[in-house]
Parts: sequence; structure tokens; C-alpha cells
Amino acid sequence: MDLQTISMVSKNFNISTRTLRYYEQIGLLSSAKKDGYAYRTYDEDAIRRLEQIIILRKLRIQLKDIQLILKTEEVSTAIRVFQDKINELADEINVLSTIKSILKDFVSRLKDNYEVKIGPKLLEDESLLKIIDSLSVTKINFKEETTMEDLKQANDNLPKLKDVRIVYLPPAKVASIRFYCDEPEFHAAQVMDKFVKESNLCSIKPDIRHYGFNNPEPSPDTPESMPDHGYEMWVTIPDDFKVPEPLTEKQFPGGLYAAHMIKMGDFHEWMRLIKWVMESDGYEPNWGTTPGISGLLEEQLNYINNINTEGFNSENMQLDLLMPIKLKEKIEIRGD
Repeated sequence: MDLQTISMVSKNFNISTRTLRYYEQIGLLSSAKKDGYAYRTYDEDAIRRLEQIIILRKLRIQLKDIQLILKTEEVSTAIRVFQDKINELADEINVLSTIKSILKDFVSRLKDNYEVKIGPKLLEDESLLKIIDSLSVTKINFKEETTMEDLKQANDNLPKLKDVRIVYLPPAKVASIRFYCDEPEFHAAQVMDKFVKESNLCSIKPDIRHYGFNNPEPSPDTPESMPDHGYEMWVTIPDDFKVPEPLTEKQFPGGLYAAHMIKMGDFHEWMRLIKWVMESDGYEPNWGTTPGISGLLEEQLNYINNINTEGFNSENMQLDLLMPIKLKEKIEIRGD
């Protein structure tokens, strides 16, 4: 098998180049640099390993457990991880089955008392309350669907996101750094974090916010001798604050955004958020709200704590995916 570039792998497996880089960063996948080129390449062994990773991720196996399985290659390790997942799913199934039974009971009672208004008495049955109190919300996990032959179909038909928030991002002056190279996110973070620490910015601006976005976006037309995308990173700064080179000052206009929180590495969730907005009854995309970018942003949550934590593990990072939106215009249809 010929070596495949990171762009080819991203396209063939429908996985973002950033996710591929993240898998490599945590030691889950390896690549090689081709002499004279700025991009990563993957050999047959790496492709086979990526196929295994994708299958295990679709089976809802956590990355740390995938690392363990692929590192040890011992059957006993895989059995333990899979059995733990089976037990977790069994608990989830039991919880969902109980919830289903309770809801069916509610429906039955409401049908028998159709003329009665819904009120506190609906939830006064002590036997039902004891069952409900025993349920653990933390056991319920609605992330993905499963099964082998139907894995792709299940992945394509993931339920619509339920946890999208509509947020307003205030206008702000920002310090900006951009890299167009291999691993642009890594290089941008190094420069930005160094600037924030040396300037004591967290003390000067305790409400500091940290944004990032592709610039330019990945493109299939990018020559193979060039990086497939760049990355720009911002932190908010006071209006009278001056930033040193190579950082520049910019003005972020802010605006209305659809927000969806993810764990570091789950960048495939971008497609689900975009789908949510496209199918929304009340909102539509508001592309081009910020000059030079599409408007899609990633915000590192709890940044002030992360940067002040010695040896902070980026695997524990949480991000908000942010898509610019606006209210849909209602078209009024008048009769003659």
C-alpha cells in the first residue's frame, strides 16, 4: 500500500485532520514525515490501526481503554474492557427500561383522567417516587448508537443533539496568533500560553476567554507540498492592553452562537452541531460574521484554571463548539 497523506486519510475515513493529530499526540496513532513535504503520511500499519480505533470508538470505548487494548494486545485486556462496557450498557438499559415503564404508567393514568389538569398529584404516588429516587442520572449516557454491521448506519443516524445552548458572545478586543504549518494548534497554543503567563494576563483580566478556529480551513485543493490548514488563536484582553509581536490585536464583534460542549478530541461533533443548526426551526447559520473566518469557533472552557494548573493534561480539556447563528426570518404569506 502506498503512503497516504493526512488529507487523504481524513477524506477516506471522514475524520478531521485535527482528530488525527490528537490521536498522535496522545500516542494512539503514529505517522511519518515524507522528505521535502510539510504534511504527515500514514503507512499500511497506521491505516489498519486507525480502522481499529474507529471501530472501537463507535462501540463507545473510551480513548484511554483503546490505548490499553492496542498497547498490550492481550485478549484478557480486551475482554475486561468489553465486559466493563457490557455492564455499563446493562445498567443503562435497566435504567431506560424503568423510565419507559414509569412514563407508560403516567400515560395510562392521564388517559383515564383526561379531563383532569396536570398537577402535583401526578407525582404523589409513593411507590413510583421510590423507584424514581433509585434511578441514577449519571448512569444514563446518550452519546452514540451501536452494533457492528449497522455501525456506519448508526453513526450516520445519530440522534439530534439535545444539549445545544444559545449563547451571546460579547464584543471584545483580542490578542491573536496564527500558524500555517504542521500542527498549527500546538504551535499557536505554545506562543499564546507563554504570552498569557509572562504578561500575568489572568490576574489583569480574570474573565479572560480563549478562542480558536481554522484559518485557513482544510481544502481538498491544497497542494500536497503545503499544510492542509492553519489555526488562529485568540485570548480576550483589556481595551488599553498592548500585545508584543508576533501577536497582533484584533476586534471580535461577538454575536449569537449555538454552543455544544465536547471533550478534547471529539471534533467529529462539529458535523452534528452544524446539522442541528441547519435543521433548526428558529435559527439559521450566520456565516461570515467575523472578517477572515467562517465564524465557527472553539472556546477552551475554564482556561484560567487550565493554564494555572501545573502539568495540566490536555486530554481533560473541555471545549465549546460555537456556530454563528441568527433568528430565521418569518415569511408572511398573505392571501388576495
